[in-house]
Amino acid sequence: MPDTIRQIRSVLSAALLTLLAVTLGACSGGDFGRTRADMRSDDMHRWLGAEATGSVGLTPSQFQLTDEERQLRDLAYPMIEPPLSRPAWKSVFGDYKAMPSPWRQKIVFDRTMYGRTLIDEPHRSHSSRYAQLIEDVRNDITRFEPFFASAIRVIDLDRKRDASMARVSALSPRERDDAVARMQENSLIVQWVQQCLEQRISSYRWALERLVIHAPDGMAADADRLIGELAAQTANPPVQAQPPYGRAVISKG
Repeated sequence: MPDTIRQIRSVLSAALLTLLAVTLGACSGGDFGRTRADMRSDDMHRWLGAEATGSVGLTPSQFQLTDEERQLRDLAYPMIEPPLSRPAWKSVFGDYKAMPSPWRQKIVFDRTMYGRTLIDEPHRSHSSRYAQLIEDVRNDITRFEPFFASAIRVIDLDRKRDASMARVSALSPRERDDAVARMQENSLIVQWVQQCLEQRISSYRWALERLVIHAPDGMAADADRLIGELAAQTANPPVQAQPPYGRAVISKG
């Protein structure tokens, strides 16, 4: 009987260890707000270009992404994904999904959604809600310069690509179409980010107004200052997008 009990305990221990390993493995690389390491790949954001062009009736390019184009898409995704769009438990497990571009979405943008989520979610104190708002705005400010610096480089290279096509010998129609499509993709991604920034600013302002009503606090002044800073940057970006139908993006300076 003692030997039988020891065998049962050994089997149970092995089963528990296996379950623990599977559970921890599921969370590996899935820290809050981050995608699991086993879900990442070099071209994991390639879909952004195909989604943007497809949403306005254009054909995506079949060219491979350059390093600069890949970086543009990687930097664009966190600015496109709405803040507070992932429940905490999904963030832990690296929830990641493609999102429809603004030209495909049929539902009118709801500027109240971010604020309602911020207010309705359980918080230890009202100050933590202000802290979350401030952190989200500051994250956008931090991401702003790297993204648009990448956009300037990509757009400059696209100008050179466009100018060089006239001098390429025996350029096939397929090659020309793919080159034009890639330039359209890059332009639309920049426009997509610009639209998302404008929407975020509207959402942040609505949320701050409601927070001040629900729980007045001196932190509101810091939040208002940061929102104003982000709004000023967005109103005068280093690259200015044209209407969202694949037209050229004009670089300033």
